[in-house]
Amino acid sequence: MAQLFEVHPDNPQARLLKQAVALLDKGDILAVPTDSSYALVCHLDDKVAADKLRRIRGVDDKHHLTLLCRDLSELANYARVDNQQFRLIKSATPGPYTFILEASKEVPRRLSHPSRKTIGLRVPDHKVLQSLLALHHEPLLATTLIPPGETEPINDAQDILERYKNQIAAVISAGACALEPTTVVDLTGGEPVLIRQGRGGLAAVGL
Repeated sequence: MAQLFEVHPDNPQARLLKQAVALLDKGDILAVPTDSSYALVCHLDDKVAADKLRRIRGVDDKHHLTLLCRDLSELANYARVDNQQFRLIKSATPGPYTFILEASKEVPRRLSHPSRKTIGLRVPDHKVLQSLLALHHEPLLATTLIPPGETEPINDAQDILERYKNQIAAVISAGACALEPTTVVDLTGGEPVLIRQGRGGLAAVGL
């Protein structure tokens, strides 16, 4: 049975988030709020957890998973970006954007796109998630919590708990978050290409 961690949206209780981090370190899956919608997250270097994340979400290995990073200082560890790409990303982060980038050698091959060697990366603007990332000390692997066969993400913590109580370890609840996925922008071809229109405005990413 999944746990429910109810935390303050502006001053999240560290003891509860540390319990959540302990679950991630064990290889468990969590549902967490972001600045766009709820996401499923797991430890970056856990293949079993990553495979489970895909099964719950109902996607195969061709679906981009996203690295949730605390800030852009982690960017160079996981993606190859030139100065122009970096300036564009910096102008839109933290915020509700996912950028498709060329994966560096630090990204396990099983986590990047199998044919293109690319990875999704974003820096969320959400205090609770930022606090969780700080305690975890490295990025989290994530995917928007959209049930298989549906098109809209789930936004209610109790609903998530009920529907996924036997598939995930915990739900972090911090009040309502936006009910819209991120705007996804592909930066691997030089010029930004819109992949998905979401919560993030297009002007901030040159579109």
